[in-house]
Parts: sequence; structure tokens; C-alpha cells
Amino acid sequence: MADPAPVVEVQAADAAALDRHLRTATAPFVVRGLVADWPLVQAANQSSQAAREYLVARHRDVPFTVSVGQRGGGDRLFYDEAMAMNFATVRAKLPDILGEMGRLEQSGDARAIYLASIDMRGFFDGLAEANRIDLGTREPLASIWIGTRTRIAAHNDLPDNLACVAAGRRRFTLFPPGQFCNLYLGPLDNTPAGRAVSMVDFSAPDVDRHPRFAEALAHAQVAELEPGDAIHIPGLWWHHVEGLAPFNILVNYWWRDAPRWLGQPQDALHHALLAIRDLPPEQKQHWREVFDHYVFASDDSVTAHIPAGGRGVLDPLTADSAARLRNFLLRQLAK
Repeated sequence: MADPAPVVEVQAADAAALDRHLRTATAPFVVRGLVADWPLVQAANQSSQAAREYLVARHRDVPFTVSVGQRGGGDRLFYDEAMAMNFATVRAKLPDILGEMGRLEQSGDARAIYLASIDMRGFFDGLAEANRIDLGTREPLASIWIGTRTRIAAHNDLPDNLACVAAGRRRFTLFPPGQFCNLYLGPLDNTPAGRAVSMVDFSAPDVDRHPRFAEALAHAQVAELEPGDAIHIPGLWWHHVEGLAPFNILVNYWWRDAPRWLGQPQDALHHALLAIRDLPPEQKQHWREVFDHYVFASDDSVTAHIPAGGRGVLDPLTADSAARLRNFLLRQLAK
């Protein structure tokens, strides 16, 4: 199989330069040292224990949700043979969680412990403010990810993503959106974290079971990041993420350019499975043409014959019309 190409690296000396890269990017890029001056990064450069103490000093005394792998189960958070998760999800206090991570780091135990997508402002005091990036007018969700050595199966997200390594090392293997058919995705409704994931074991690909994965790798890009480095992952790009060190911290920022009141395309996919996929072929073809007409290939001819002011949801959506459409759908689904 072909080795993935390296992700392009760019320079961003200030917020304006970073903004230009983010506005024009059509593919991932890496910025080395973008957050090297963060206090969290500087603590991590002293030691893993210093980074853990930095977090404990700023955490709120509330339960954190943490994923805990099976003993001896290795670093891959995934499915077991019965397609159940090979990890348990529990709630615990942060000092206890980080204390166990420290114990595992010292013992060399490969058990996976993973705090995923923790809202920095909701669970810490001052952490997001002391360790931040100027993203201009964007209003991102700032999350922190803390874990032992882990492998997270390839998945994609709808928002754009700027991910910053604060401690340890991370390897990202990325694929363009259109490669989903070569990544052998798992179930849509039984997922490790809400998004369908690749069933391919990247550390030992089964070429007999997943022959098209070689084609995905031909389009792949890879980047390995150190503390202070950042990577931009455009929305819908698939990414396989590995925490390579015994203790790892990532801070990421998610944002969408689309209005907040737009619906989630994933919900539309689920609804299409419910309403269209199992229809007779001729009816499915009809609905394919209807979707093309109203959604994918729509132009002014779709509504030109309807008087202005009477086009309803066929007009460009607003916050009000989107709310009415959402309420209509909820009533229909409740029947």
C-alpha cells in the first residue's frame, strides 16, 4: 500500500495570517508552534505530571465523563467482536481520572483512558482564557481531549476543526470527504461517539476484507504533531487520530460558517433511511429526482411560477422559517 503524503505546512505569524489560511483552505494544513506559548504547553514540556497538576488546579468539582478501555485491551477504542463498544463510559472526578492516567504512565500499562471533547469553559475556570487562539469573528466550541495512548478510528465531523497538541504527540491520517466509500464505514446508529467510523484497523489493514482501503491510502495525508503544533481539518474530511505518547492532551476548536439554525445533514440521512431506502426501485428513482429538483440542483426555475411571498420553505431559509420547518417535522415524526 502507498504511504500517505505529508500534510502541507504553512506559516501563521499572527491572527490575520491564520485567518487567511483558514478562509482559503480546501485541504488540511499544519502550523508548527502555533500555541507553543500556551501555559498548558509549557507545563507539559516540564512533565506529564506538571500538565496534570495544571489542569487539576483549574478544574471544577463536577463529574467528568470518561471512556475506560478493558484491561489488556490495548489502545484502540473501538468495537468488540459482538459490535458492542470495547470500553466502558463512566463518570468520575478529574483528580481521580488523571491520577489513574499517571499511574498507568509509570507502570507502562497500555489500558486506554480517554476524556473526549470536554467543554473547556463548562468544566474549567480560566483554562480556555489562558490557552486560546484568536480566530477573529468565528465563535468556536473549545474542547479539550485528555488520554493515555489511544487510537481513534477514522471518522468525520461537519464543522471545521483547528486541533492543537498541548501534551504528548498526535498522528493524524486524513482523507478527502469522497473517500468514505473506501474506508468501509460501520453502523450509523451504533457508533463510538455519534459518527460512523472506519472498520479498518489502520495498524494492520486486512486487504482481503477491505481491498478498497488501498485506494483510500492513495489519497491520504498524514501529520505527526508535537506540543505547540496545530492542524486544520476542514469539515467532512475523514481523520484517524492516534495519541502516541503515554499521556496526551489536545485542544480543538470547532466552528461552522453555516447559520446555527440549519439542521444536521446526518439527521436527513437517517430520515431518508426511514422513509426512502426500502421503497420499490421505481419509487426510489422518483424521490431521487425530487431531491435533485428541490435540494441538489435547485435554481430559480423551481419557484419562478409561485408568487413571491407564497413560496414558504422553498424560499431561502431564515431562522423563523427553519424553526417552522423543524416544528413541522417533529409533528410528522410523532405521528
